[in-house]
Amino acid sequence: MTLRTLTKGEQTRERLLDLAEDAVLHKGFALTSIDELIAAAGITKSGFFYHFRDKNDLAKALLERYLERDEVIFDDLFAKADALNEDPLHGFLVFLKLLADLMADLTTGHPGCLVASYCYQDRLFSTEIRELGALGVRRWRARFRERLDLIAERYPPKIEVNLDVMADMLSAVIDGGIILSKSLAQPKHLPEQVMIYRSFVRLVFLGS
Repeated sequence: MTLRTLTKGEQTRERLLDLAEDAVLHKGFALTSIDELIAAAGITKSGFFYHFRDKNDLAKALLERYLERDEVIFDDLFAKADALNEDPLHGFLVFLKLLADLMADLTTGHPGCLVASYCYQDRLFSTEIRELGALGVRRWRARFRERLDLIAERYPPKIEVNLDVMADMLSAVIDGGIILSKSLAQPKHLPEQVMIYRSFVRLVFLGS
């Protein structure tokens, strides 16, 4: 498939989003200013407002891009896992190993979760943006729950477990692993947490 070359305007917009994402993940949205972004991008203030109506519009575009990228990553990893295995449980275990490997390849550590960052400062954002973040979390839950349902049909759980909670647990493990890794300056902790979740999945459905 041939990739389309971005126009100069699209490149500038992506550059602004990259700069904003880095700033928000490092110091939060409140401390990220339009002036610093336009200075870093080397454009005028009018150039910024050509791409985004205001800071709230920037926040929305940033979150939409982040959620879309996560969907692409999950689609890719699940496709690779499914190509290697037709069994729903083993396919999910392969997915989790691929996810852990992806996290381990981030030698300087995961930059952070934008959804979590927005949650910490939710009063800064409009209802639309808060609902967009919640929608992203519900999509992750639905995606993982769908996989767990397929597994449970073939491998009835060995213990009583709420599959919605178990689906949410993967999101919690990832975000918690990011915090653990960044707090202790140990990037390996994130993939280790994903692998512990993988072991938990095996225990729930196989008992060993």
